[in-house]
Amino acid sequence: MAWDYTDLVKQHFFSPRNVGKIEAPDGAGQVGSIACGDALSLTIKVDGATDRITDAKFQTFGCGSAIASSSMLTEMVKGKTLDEALSITNQDIAAALGGLPAEKMHCSVMGREALEAAINDYRGVKAKAEEEKDEGRIVCNCFGIAEGKIRRVIREDNLRTVEDVTNYTKAGGGCGSCTAQIEEILEDELGKKAAEEAAVQPARKRLRTNLERINLIQEVLDNEVRPILQKDSGDLDLVDIDGHRVTIRMVGHCSGCRAAGLTTGWIEDKLREIVDPNISLEVLEE
Repeated sequence: MAWDYTDLVKQHFFSPRNVGKIEAPDGAGQVGSIACGDALSLTIKVDGATDRITDAKFQTFGCGSAIASSSMLTEMVKGKTLDEALSITNQDIAAALGGLPAEKMHCSVMGREALEAAINDYRGVKAKAEEEKDEGRIVCNCFGIAEGKIRRVIREDNLRTVEDVTNYTKAGGGCGSCTAQIEEILEDELGKKAAEEAAVQPARKRLRTNLERINLIQEVLDNEVRPILQKDSGDLDLVDIDGHRVTIRMVGHCSGCRAAGLTTGWIEDKLREIVDPNISLEVLEE
């Protein structure tokens, strides 16, 4: 199958940044397994006085998307405080690359897990991904994926189908005998999420005025979205906010980008997650 890679993915694949291993690192994270086809080792140096990551290097055994995701991740974390780095999601990594093929999103997930493992190693805390190895049954024997990881990725990435789960975790991508188990876990998590949203929504209605919603939308776009777009020489203009409808125009390299659909979908998810689940995003052409 031919994958549709962005130019930025190709750049980071053919000329990856920060390849190698830091000698005497302050933190190290290793995720995946060579036996299962993908593995990533991330090492970091940390300035103890400022809590900032001063250097990051990676080694990976994986595909072009794994190399590009790891390369971009190291560029994104350098100069950030540890807490700022931990706020980077796998969706942020993919968006910074201008998008990844849906079938390769597990590469960005692996990068996020390696970052968390390296920071937790520095802090002397057990990483979430490590905890998941001891948490619950192994669902996918082909790739050694436990139930805990599947549940976490469903929640964090708002996954809706078994195919999504396979794309983000590789679970079910081997012999396929675990598909029914994945479907059961997915239905359980979606049911929990629907119940949580139903419980939270009345509180949101009581607490958020139109002015509060508009201010929060602008805050999310300025602080959560624009910094990611600008890393790829792109940006957006906020055109209008009318009730729950937010209208934007993509500019710079984001205008006409082949991965524009993925990027705007990510923006809409951010606004729904942080501001209001009823928000719809409209994108005007330049």
